[in-house]
Amino acid sequence: MSPTLIISCIAGYFSVLLLIAWWTSRNADSKGYFLGNKSSPWYAVAFGMISDSLSGVTFISVPGAVGASNFSYLQLVLGYVVGYYVIGSVLLPLYYRLNLTSIYTYLLQRFGAYSQKTGSFFFLLSRTLGAAGRLFLAAGVIQLFVFDHFGVPFWLSVSVIIILMLVYTYKGGIKTLVWTDTFQSAFLLLGVVLSIAAISSELNLSFAGMTETVANSTYSKVFFWDWQAKSFFPKQFFGGMFIAIVMTGLDQNMMQKNLSCKSLGDAQKNIYWFSIVMAIVNVFFLSLGALLYAYSESKGIAIPAKTDNLFPMLALQHLGTFAGLVFIIGLTAATFSSADSVLTTLTTSFYIDFLDAENKDYSEKKKTTIRHIVHISFAVILLLVILVFKAMNNAAIIDTVLMLAGYTYGPLLGMFAFGLFSKQKVNDKLVPLVCVLAPAICYALGNFVFLFNELSCSVSPLCCYFIRLTSNDWLGGYQFGNELLLLNGTLTYLGLWVIRKKN
Repeated sequence: MSPTLIISCIAGYFSVLLLIAWWTSRNADSKGYFLGNKSSPWYAVAFGMISDSLSGVTFISVPGAVGASNFSYLQLVLGYVVGYYVIGSVLLPLYYRLNLTSIYTYLLQRFGAYSQKTGSFFFLLSRTLGAAGRLFLAAGVIQLFVFDHFGVPFWLSVSVIIILMLVYTYKGGIKTLVWTDTFQSAFLLLGVVLSIAAISSELNLSFAGMTETVANSTYSKVFFWDWQAKSFFPKQFFGGMFIAIVMTGLDQNMMQKNLSCKSLGDAQKNIYWFSIVMAIVNVFFLSLGALLYAYSESKGIAIPAKTDNLFPMLALQHLGTFAGLVFIIGLTAATFSSADSVLTTLTTSFYIDFLDAENKDYSEKKKTTIRHIVHISFAVILLLVILVFKAMNNAAIIDTVLMLAGYTYGPLLGMFAFGLFSKQKVNDKLVPLVCVLAPAICYALGNFVFLFNELSCSVSPLCCYFIRLTSNDWLGGYQFGNELLLLNGTLTYLGLWVIRKKN
């Protein structure tokens, strides 16, 4: 497939985004930037959240992972649906009652300034590393198949991508993102559906034949009941529920557009409909994965060692020009919709929770200038983190960095739970300490065997040998998975109870 054709499609795609940004950002002010003037249609927000939730990594990883984990990911998705119901019935009423712009202002009102800044800091850290990691991995695919052909260095291609995102989010903020994300969700879904159609055509399958092929596939097993494995249904289901609560309901990036709806009722309709659509979309992704493996087996194509490369390899090298274009547009939509909103929401959280600029006696012009400086600064930070990942050039280290960022959602869960389900105050200055200790304990517990093994090997070869023999007996061979998030939140909750004020 011609790299020139791919570049042309991406350029045309961005041209439409810039046109939408120009139209929606006219006469935009702070209210439009932060909350879209509280006039966002709930159906547009719900549809746009699809692309915001599914990153470029998801776009290529979920289908590829089907070979190893079957449809077990659907167990997690079912938990998401319940988690979104909790968000709509518990968290959204709270946010609307307090008329929040940054959701971490709740922590200020409930506990104090240290708690607010702690919650905001964990969000800033998690989203910066997460967005950079997802953009790095997705941009790497485009770099490999497109920019390397023209001799364009990685730093330049990523810089151009971030500048383009900066241009169309710089002025309009949420007011623009509601509509650009709606546009990008449409292309993401189109990419998945047309990819399924392209593979079915190559396999000479009708719709009924495609459905039968997926249903009868050796990869279509959904529920798993080995209690020791990470795929154990209760682990996945309840893990998914709490992941949805913390990574959507307690995440400024996902909540800011919800808070731009006209009313609480509209925001609730948005989140409930979004949960249903998300479940359906993930079924499409998993079905696509089953078809990718079926196609590979029928054509005798070797599965790449890194299964993330299966979808791009088949789309760009085996399935023809149409499938390649569909893949590129879908990947572009998934990648940039999950990264562009981060610039706006990171700016919002830092501007409100750290600078408290909205409550300062500044002119509107000065507030706008501060907001623009913060917005550009986070774009630069995002670029620098991506370049650091590239310089590290070690997938294991990058995965560890991203995994550590994920541990920061546990303290958010614990802080909000303590605020909602208890009436006690806490020693606000000690909250940061509690919120650092809880994820540290969880990380040590989740990696106990590895850490203990490394320590033992450095002390005694005999001890190292003994640990290696017995490491599989740690908790009966039990493997920690998504339940670490719940444990993390519980430890934070208990820590806050310990530092509660006695009166």
